[in-house]
Amino acid sequence: MSQTRAKPATRPARPFFSSGPCAKRPGWSLAALEGALVGRSHRARDPKARLAEVIARSKAVLRMPEDWRLGIVPASDTGAVEMALWSLLGPRGVDVLAWESFSGEWATDITRQLRLPDVRLIQAPYGRLPDLTQADPARDLVFVWNGTTSGVRLPDAGWIAADREGLAICDATSAAFAMELDWAKLDVVTWSWQKALGGEAAHGMLALSPRAVARLEAHTPAWPLPKIFRMTKGGKLIEGIFLGDTINTPSLLCAEDALDGLRWAEAIGGLPALIARSEASLAAVAEWVAGQGDYAFLAEDPAARSCTSICLKLVGGWFQALPAEEQAKAGKKINALLESEGVALDAAPYRDAPPGLRIWAGATVETQDVRDLLPWISWATREVAAQY
Repeated sequence: MSQTRAKPATRPARPFFSSGPCAKRPGWSLAALEGALVGRSHRARDPKARLAEVIARSKAVLRMPEDWRLGIVPASDTGAVEMALWSLLGPRGVDVLAWESFSGEWATDITRQLRLPDVRLIQAPYGRLPDLTQADPARDLVFVWNGTTSGVRLPDAGWIAADREGLAICDATSAAFAMELDWAKLDVVTWSWQKALGGEAAHGMLALSPRAVARLEAHTPAWPLPKIFRMTKGGKLIEGIFLGDTINTPSLLCAEDALDGLRWAEAIGGLPALIARSEASLAAVAEWVAGQGDYAFLAEDPAARSCTSICLKLVGGWFQALPAEEQAKAGKKINALLESEGVALDAAPYRDAPPGLRIWAGATVETQDVRDLLPWISWATREVAAQY
């Protein structure tokens, strides 16, 4: 079919909008890795110092309290969350907040794998937050800060009790380095290198408050723990894990890349600058959404809209008139067209989400690239709509 409208004149300079692994920081090249201590043992003095530097710089950029421990762990954010769930849960009942795919996965692990007897699942559909007031401060709490697959984030942590008895276990992988985390309301925080600072995959970060450490040292799980989950020995925390002695073998090439991202974050102004960059991109998308009729935010409450994983759903009249099967096909056609034009790579929605787009807008993405993408979305959508 012939084109129904002219293509936009300007293309995004960097069309990388994947929600993980995410865009590298502006100006990145392989030269950033030239100092990597490849071919060395990660337990040798200098490589271990590099790993410790990742920990120290991460704590500083995130403004983490001094008495928290932070360690590099295997298997990305997933590994970090699983370590926390398998090592810490059991002594109390558990409330699990679920409003998108990954929070649903943690609920499944807790109920079907750990098979804890006292679990309350507090759910909401895509686009909404669950009723946060249902969280019981006497129980452990498991939740994501930002719904990576739904684009719905927590506006704040005011709903978490300061005098809680249970632990607040937070998967913050698409929030850390792009949103303000309320450390006083949290006990376990996890993320991965591949998200907000554009690092490489397979490495996770696990942060523990003093209350979480106390639970680790006092609690023996009723199930066997694989070696890569064990954080205590003889009832005491293995402090080396949080000083650069990793449980498994990390990639020193990836560690060098993580350091490059952290140094860039420091150079541009730290956490406030990172947050401002992400929020600016969200504001650009919000302005565009308000001026057209084909897309709406998946997040229904403006206060809960993510500034990193910006999820949009198709709502135009032409789209609503299609059968469900054709709606799914139309969404895929739009994404394929954007990718074939080289203006938006990997911006398709998560497989469980409604048809639309998921635009990563973390701090490593330039807001101008987001602005340049938006006319292309309008163009591609009109091209596909013309086929129906």
